[in-house]
Amino acid sequence: MKKRNKIIYWIATVWLSLGMVSTGVVQLIPLDEEAEKMAQLGYPLYLLSIIGIWKLLGIIAVLIPKLPLVKEWAYAGFAFLMSGAIFSHLAVNDGLMEYFGATLLLILTVVSWYFRPESRKPISKINS
Repeated sequence: MKKRNKIIYWIATVWLSLGMVSTGVVQLIPLDEEAEKMAQLGYPLYLLSIIGIWKLLGIIAVLIPKLPLVKEWAYAGFAFLMSGAIFSHLAVNDGLMEYFGATLLLILTVVSWYFRPESRKPISKINS
């Protein structure tokens, strides 16, 4: 069971990393398509740079050893970011294809978080 969980964790984490890095880099490069989508969603263009930087920093936090509390924050940030993207597309009545990327990254975030090894979890101070 432990080996299976480790495999699931690494597959989900690698795919999550690839997705967040690729979309983060695209958001840092000023492409017309990205600018148009942000305008359609009603967000300012500078938000692309902020989101892109957050994604790259979050992946660094998830991948490096140690710092389990920082990893929790990164996972939470990814969950907020992707759920926000999904609801933003819902708000402007986008087609189903617009939901795919954010939904996939949200699922990968949850799977990676759930199956992460004990060494990557914060230690609970509460004794049951």
